[in-house]
Amino acid sequence: MKIRLTPYDENWARMYEEEAQVLRGIFGDEIRTLEHFGSTAVPGMKAKPVVDMMCLVKDIQVIDGYNDRMHALGYDVAGEWGIAGRRLFRKGGEQRTHHIHFYPYEHPQILRHLVFRDYLQAHPEEVERYTAMKEELAQRYEDTSDYSKGKKPFVQEMEQRALQWHSEKTKYGTQ
Repeated sequence: MKIRLTPYDENWARMYEEEAQVLRGIFGDEIRTLEHFGSTAVPGMKAKPVVDMMCLVKDIQVIDGYNDRMHALGYDVAGEWGIAGRRLFRKGGEQRTHHIHFYPYEHPQILRHLVFRDYLQAHPEEVERYTAMKEELAQRYEDTSDYSKGKKPFVQEMEQRALQWHSEKTKYGTQ
């Protein structure tokens, strides 16, 4: 898929809320909490205009029973898609609008995603660095898979800083 990197759009928060209502209507009490994460959740961040949503659920196995319904609503059912214990649904085809990530409530990937989002929201200078790197990669690569591979080392390094920041913040009670 071709990279579509766009300036931050305040409508992304509205798109998250609207889709959250849809998901609550489908999954009801199976969802313990919903989170908007990824670049579209960070004001000022350039991003692929795809809203990443995290649904934390009681039992991930139950989610598989909704595949047909999600497909009928226009979602691509992607299964674990490289992360054991996750279920991924994608909406919008080639003009994708949403990625819905379902995780069991205690999954180890959750903290990493949410801390990274919170770190960026609290550090505008890091948003600038990350945006600049994304723009450079978008000029270099046309395909999202190459773009994603290109940004992986940078993101992993920034995630480590974010986790350290979170650990210090938690340690000293400055949440």
